[in-house]
Amino acid sequence: MAISGLTQRFRLWLQPRKGLAIAEACIIGLVAALSAVFLKVGAGWLGTWRVHTSQIVPALLVLPAIGLSFGFIAGSLVNRFAPEASGSGIPQVKATLANVPITLSWRVATVKLISAIITLGSGMALGRQGPTVHVGAGLAAGMSRWVPTSPDHRRQMIAAGAGAGLAAAFNAPITGVLFIVEELLQDLSGLTLGTAIIASFIGGVVSRLLGGGSLQLNLELLQYASNFTLPEIPFFVLLGILAGFLGALFNRGLIASIKIYQNLHLSLPLKMALAGCISGLLVAMLPESFRDYAGLREYMIISEANITFAAIAFLSQFTLTMIAFGSGAPGGLFAPSLILGSCLGHLVGVSASYFLAVDSPTTYALAGMGGFFSAVSKVPMTAIVIVFEMTTDFNLVLPLMIVSVAAYLVSDKVMPGSLYDKLLQLKGITITKAVSPEGILTKLTANDVMQHRVETLDADMTLEEAMQVFSRSHHRGFPVVENGKLIGIITQSDFVTKRDSDSYILSNSQSPKDVSLREIMIQSPITVKPKHHLSNVLYLLDRYQISRLPVVEGRKLVGIITRADIIRAQAEHLNYGNVTPESEPEPSYVVYQTRSPNIGRGRLLVPVANPETAAILLQMAAAIARDRHYEIECVQIILVSRHNSPSETSVRTAKSRRLLRQAEVLAKKWKIPLHTQIRVAHDPAEAILETIHERHINLILMGWKGETSTPGRIFGNVVDTIIRQATCDVMLVKLGNTDHGLLATPHSPFPTDHSPHSPHSPHSPHSLLPTPHSPRTTPQS
Repeated sequence: MAISGLTQRFRLWLQPRKGLAIAEACIIGLVAALSAVFLKVGAGWLGTWRVHTSQIVPALLVLPAIGLSFGFIAGSLVNRFAPEASGSGIPQVKATLANVPITLSWRVATVKLISAIITLGSGMALGRQGPTVHVGAGLAAGMSRWVPTSPDHRRQMIAAGAGAGLAAAFNAPITGVLFIVEELLQDLSGLTLGTAIIASFIGGVVSRLLGGGSLQLNLELLQYASNFTLPEIPFFVLLGILAGFLGALFNRGLIASIKIYQNLHLSLPLKMALAGCISGLLVAMLPESFRDYAGLREYMIISEANITFAAIAFLSQFTLTMIAFGSGAPGGLFAPSLILGSCLGHLVGVSASYFLAVDSPTTYALAGMGGFFSAVSKVPMTAIVIVFEMTTDFNLVLPLMIVSVAAYLVSDKVMPGSLYDKLLQLKGITITKAVSPEGILTKLTANDVMQHRVETLDADMTLEEAMQVFSRSHHRGFPVVENGKLIGIITQSDFVTKRDSDSYILSNSQSPKDVSLREIMIQSPITVKPKHHLSNVLYLLDRYQISRLPVVEGRKLVGIITRADIIRAQAEHLNYGNVTPESEPEPSYVVYQTRSPNIGRGRLLVPVANPETAAILLQMAAAIARDRHYEIECVQIILVSRHNSPSETSVRTAKSRRLLRQAEVLAKKWKIPLHTQIRVAHDPAEAILETIHERHINLILMGWKGETSTPGRIFGNVVDTIIRQATCDVMLVKLGNTDHGLLATPHSPFPTDHSPHSPHSPHSPHSLLPTPHSPRTTPQS
């Protein structure tokens, strides 16, 4: 009992509260700083070894070899243990903070840390600041799982970890806080701002004490005071315009690079190996000073006028970053942006010295760093503060403001929107801003929320048939239609009231079989149109105390909307509309296929997945194919994670081939043409629909377990999608277990919305399901 009491007290002590959040923020800041220092030291050690080796062994041999081998090792590590660790990491953190279900954990943080060290040590032109943000957020996410936190509390801790990681990478605590507010979380609440400030401050201080400096500015630069005169303002504006235009071009190039790598259909390790090899080859052909990216950035800031060197540095860094980032290598864009900005600023500063007789290329280089960073990341305030914190030069603030704001305005005009949002969109994830519940009711319409696929009852259906439909459905009401037009509605409560009231009493000579729904339904029900806003829908639901409203165009039923639909829409928008990412799965990929002579009158598609039920499905398919003179198309689908491309993922097909051999044996026995294929896909329904389209299928035979646990679905996600979108007839077989073994109830094929053979509405339940009195039968040979 004493132990139980102590456990209860400990759990109560761990409940989310302000004091605990501050303590967590302190620990997160410390851990993020240690990881940032470890990343800096590890990448620096490998980079120094690479540069030193290139001075001993011919650079044209050793640099491509190191890039190739290290890139492959880092890619294999990410691909094997944490595919979410690829890329810069900031888009993943932003999506997680917007409640998109992307894995963020200690495992991801560890893999990101190690792979980033190897990647940066290989010589790829990427930065370590993006990975430190990802690592800090991953460590915070893992720590938040120790305590029973709420989703809001966990988001605050993840944001604090991201800010601490950035602050530790740049030794700039204010920058970490501003980046959270300006780009990631966009939240100024007291607790969020407080925890972010604490974590970022501790991260920055600890990193500075442990030698985690970012720019590594030497004494000459620290003693330098920037010069600024009023006649130079046009040149700073010009620098901002150039930085904005080239920054937008840089962003477009990054996206184009990702698409080019995707079209190569290579695995992540091979992509990174290719990027490392090309990067090493290009760097080997450049002057030796280009092999140290941190040294190159410092040189561009403090060097004397050298237009040729600055131009070569800008073009080479621009190209190398495109090559490295598009491969999916774990590395960030902050450091490349600062190098490109310093090169561009140096060029404009040298030009200004010719016209104004001023000698301040360093001021232009530092201002260019902020401008290019602002153009790429679309965070002008963060860009201003980050350069100021690293230089602590107040004279630099005004030039920084001019260049950063001008660059942001031009970049957003040339390429609107955040780069990180666009990188997420390439993965099918769209982040939307939160909308208040009141705004949702006036913004969304019934068409946005309604259920388009509606179960209906026919007006001539008998009372007994309606009772059977109610008994096997989770719905408590159905629209009543006649010739596709809404003529009434009946709910379970209305049904009971009608039977018990004086208006409807069964006589001795009447039975439920003799009474039609037309006699007891509610005629002329309350309806809404698709264009009506949710505020109007909610008013009608409350005014008439009903739970559902048919949505009609004229008299044609096009959907139905319930209170639950409205609540779900509000919840999704309060959750930033990103509970489920609207990801577009990649097309499936055929990894194995066999073909027989095309001698049938049509094709019957049989998807097989379960070895226990495959035999009975194939027997039924063979009987149908022989009767209709069809060919059989047998498909087996292997699912892979949406983080991996179906065309690039290696899979084992031994079990799938054994399953397809059952079909080959049966087809050979019955002398039926049989085609087989194995597809790798993200979504089974999409893979089946692609097969229907590619192979010109006439009929599809599918198994169904007889129930579904998916809310709002009749047969389940896969079957419902096939029924709704297939361009051929669908035959559904209910599979179940009895004392005598596995039996199947074949249902008559029912047409989809696209089929011209429909005898009844595809939304009518009695056209989809057999009556409870239907006998169980085995397929006839």
